[in-house]
Amino acid sequence: MLETLSEHGCFGGVQGYYRHEPAEIGLPMRFSVFVPPQAAAGAKLPVLFYLAGLTCTEETFMIKGGAQRVAAELGIILVAPDTSPRGAGIEGESDSWDFGVGAGFYVDATAAPWEKNYRMYSYVVHGLRQTILREFPADPQRIGIFGHSMGGHGALVLALRNRDIYRSVSAFAPIAAPGKCPWGHKAFGNYLGEDRQAWKQYDASELMRGLRSPYPQGILVDQGLADKFLAEQLLPEEFEAACKAASQPLTLRRHEAYDHGYYFISTFMEDHLRFHHQVLVG
Repeated sequence: MLETLSEHGCFGGVQGYYRHEPAEIGLPMRFSVFVPPQAAAGAKLPVLFYLAGLTCTEETFMIKGGAQRVAAELGIILVAPDTSPRGAGIEGESDSWDFGVGAGFYVDATAAPWEKNYRMYSYVVHGLRQTILREFPADPQRIGIFGHSMGGHGALVLALRNRDIYRSVSAFAPIAAPGKCPWGHKAFGNYLGEDRQAWKQYDASELMRGLRSPYPQGILVDQGLADKFLAEQLLPEEFEAACKAASQPLTLRRHEAYDHGYYFISTFMEDHLRFHHQVLVG
């Protein structure tokens, strides 16, 4: 059952915030949707899922990303889920800003006590997507995905593992090789356990190395060079090398003076929306 929390007129369309209780999580989850004005004509529209980064919620992208104006022009539905389950009652789940609440890492946890509720991978791929297709005028054949930081990692992983679902993919400052960085070690070690082979299914660089040009129309990644997390946590060069080995077309743009925040993201948001529109609509 879908519960409407609020809806607001926005660039001729509707910006809404909603809650449901997906089976994958077993708890209420919030998400946001922007429906552009073209929906009034009754047609099914392309839909773009945005996965946010550490500490963010379903509101962050819609408030800070500056995406609705261009989405309204292009006729794209935007969807943003929360970044983790909330209210699971697991001891210590709110102790760290980079693990637990607000930091689901878009994996299906297999280690106790996280495995019951922290199943963000299945939630985004199945539960949330099915709700969007059922409740909103979204075209199941024209779905794209993008995200930022932890969400950039999630977008790349979900796309590479579900190429039959996601036709386009891009990212802002993604955690490109979580198996080689402290954020990834902390999240994967706790959610998935110590078997590093199991980590590889959620590592975009590892996944890409096993594929051959999975997105022939290209992948777009933007990275700020003033990003304080670049050297230790993000490792875009790992994904770049993996794409080269897989003959995957990649546009990796490095920008002087831009950091990890939403001033950076909003600056290049229009480019990403137009990139996805070109792939999904042509």
